[in-house]
Amino acid sequence: MKSTVRSLALACLLTAGTLAASTGQAQADTTICQQYGTTTIQGRYVVQNNRWGSSATQCINVTSTGFQITQQDGSAATNGAPLSYPSVYAGCHYANCSPGTNLPMQVSRIRSATSSIDYRFAGGTYNASYDIWLDPSPKTNGVNQMEIMIWFNRQGPIQPIGSAVGNATIAGRGWEVWRGNNGGNNVISYVAPSPITSWSFNVLDFINDVRDRGAITNSWYLTSIQAGFEPWNGGVGLAVNNFSASVSG
Repeated sequence: MKSTVRSLALACLLTAGTLAASTGQAQADTTICQQYGTTTIQGRYVVQNNRWGSSATQCINVTSTGFQITQQDGSAATNGAPLSYPSVYAGCHYANCSPGTNLPMQVSRIRSATSSIDYRFAGGTYNASYDIWLDPSPKTNGVNQMEIMIWFNRQGPIQPIGSAVGNATIAGRGWEVWRGNNGGNNVISYVAPSPITSWSFNVLDFINDVRDRGAITNSWYLTSIQAGFEPWNGGVGLAVNNFSASVSG
């Protein structure tokens, strides 16, 4: 899910945005156009508009199981940062924790971390990005030190942070692996060779691969699991139809 300027901009914008974000429990469909507006679904996940990289209007329609981008007026150069990261997550993100979450949790304590995602794709330049955030401390606010990105789909001339470092087979699938730093945190990205619309998988498979690469240790903490999109241009119609994440220790 980013450009070399993303983390620094994110730190400033989301800190301010947290104060302005709207929160609530989504029952019927809810439309969010506020830059950092949020709501909760299923009593356990947070959905965020998170238009961190643009002043242009972006709106999402939040359902009981996910969300859809309904308006996207921005445009960004494909060699720079995306416009936003509308997403749904479990855990803690900039001091906004999902209801009843047991995250952060130390990696050494995690017995199971499972997740499923069902995407709907549309036109535009974007990635369908699944984010796993980790930090050496049980951090609930600010930028974490390690970002794992899983690109389920990539459309247009965009690429992950850093450079390609090889290929890997994880959870029975092949991935192109990229590694870099965006100026605020380290990023390891796993890019699918072709779009993946839906998948149920073990989050620990990716965490363990990052650990085996020496980027984290078992003493680090898993802070959040997120799924959404990073649009550069277009993207109306992109949707997370369903999302689930469960971590036990």
